Amino acid sequence: MMSIPRACALLAPALLLGAAPSAAEMIGEDAATCSAGHGPAIQANVIGLKDRVGEVWLELYPASEADFLRPDTDLWAEGKTFRRTRAHLPASGAISICVRVPHPGRYALLLRHNRVGKDKFSLFSDGAGFPSNEKLGRSKPKFAQAVIVAGPGVTAANIRVQYLRGLGGFAPLNP
Repeated sequence: MMSIPRACALLAPALLLGAAPSAAEMIGEDAATCSAGHGPAIQANVIGLKDRVGEVWLELYPASEADFLRPDTDLWAEGKTFRRTRAHLPASGAISICVRVPHPGRYALLLRHNRVGKDKFSLFSDGAGFPSNEKLGRSKPKFAQAVIVAGPGVTAANIRVQYLRGLGGFAPLNP
């Protein structure tokens, strides 16, 4: 049988990885929605940033493989769900970014660390993350990695940002 201190030492890292950042600063255009506990909304607790350069974007897509990562202009023109909230990064501390959702239900969510300030994803500089936190590797993000179910209140998700890490593709900086 394992001792209590030994069990705690083994479990502590796993608990920390899954724990929401304490006293995180809420950022983004919809920050007041999550801070007040109003919903439906999704609060992404951002973990593993490379640095504090640029902005963080949180993008909400329809729960459809065909619509995931499609251009926002196309989705808007077709009357489909799309919402982007963005914010400059604070100099330090834990952060969470909030996005309102039209109604409780299933969506796809992309977190982007836009380090170079362009509207197009920069493969060599920007980071990306999804609710599943599965390693992206060298493949295009899969719809299943991005699926999240938003409840009537504020739904929280811890999202670990991944960056290009050589020939292995995208991975977290500190897995």
